[in-house]
Amino acid sequence: MANTINQRMTVQLEGDFVVFLIGMRINHFWKLHKWIPVAMSMPKMLKELSQKPESGFLGFQMYGGIPPVIAQYWRTFEQLEAYAKDRNGQHYPAWKEFNIKIKSSGDVGIWHETYKVRAGEYECIYNNMPEYGLGKVGVLVPAVGKKEFAAGRIFREK
Repeated sequence: MANTINQRMTVQLEGDFVVFLIGMRINHFWKLHKWIPVAMSMPKMLKELSQKPESGFLGFQMYGGIPPVIAQYWRTFEQLEAYAKDRNGQHYPAWKEFNIKIKSSGDVGIWHETYKVRAGEYECIYNNMPEYGLGKVGVLVPAVGKKEFAAGRIFREK
């Protein structure tokens, strides 16, 4: 188990970034041959991206559940989109296979949501937690002074 940081922490992350949430839904559990290949493709993509910092991929956090939800953090939307369309990467063939073998059969659902976050227009707090979520991507700093409360952690135009 990862070591916890036993104080209130928040994150500093320079510049804009993108949060990409992705997951799947098993609609027909007994159709193992349909959903297992879909489930097995994501770890390969995460491994590939983790080894390519030049891709704009900043990191990810997997949130429990069967199947889990994965939050990915990217520097720009354009870099995320470039990865999705890269015919030499892990994503494109998996996406193509899904669209050939599953399509709209109802057997396996996939989903994603993409959020562009402008610099300073986010806030987070971690207490008694290891590096987690955005805290794995940005720089963890103590949530003290102006950063003690949510209103002080989020950027406000004057």
